[in-house]
Amino acid sequence: MYFKKYTKQRNKSIQGLRSFKDTLPKNIKKVINKKGHIYSETLSNWKYIVGDNLFKVCYPKSFKNSNKFGVSTLLIMVRRGHEVDLEYSKKEIIDKMNSFFGYPVVEKLKFYYFDDEKETFSKENDQIENVTNKKYQKKIFDVKNEKIKKSLLELTKVFREK
Repeated sequence: MYFKKYTKQRNKSIQGLRSFKDTLPKNIKKVINKKGHIYSETLSNWKYIVGDNLFKVCYPKSFKNSNKFGVSTLLIMVRRGHEVDLEYSKKEIIDKMNSFFGYPVVEKLKFYYFDDEKETFSKENDQIENVTNKKYQKKIFDVKNEKIKKSLLELTKVFREK
């Protein structure tokens, strides 16, 4: 069988070290080539770009690169009630991002709002639930003798540790 040598993906395995570029799938390469590194760098340095106060109330959602129809836009998720703070610091964020990358990266910021509703979960028998699988947990709770039930739970703890 004849293998094409000019394809970007390798069809056969090579012993030894491979370059990182060759191990990535094609669709991930496309994302990285379309300035996907800008979004990842923005995520990792978000606290430096916006400061401590705004870092607690917003985070970048996505980055849309410029094309012939639109400008490059950074989409930011903002906690409801803090829109005005972010709107006033919009120009500073754009300037800091452009100076961070060294060239004009972002021309426009778009805000999306979210409600900060924290859900609390209450679990009964939290330790017991983490110890065993659900199918075994039901069988253990069906045992009527308390001593046997406790010893089975201790046995599952030992198996989980190993």
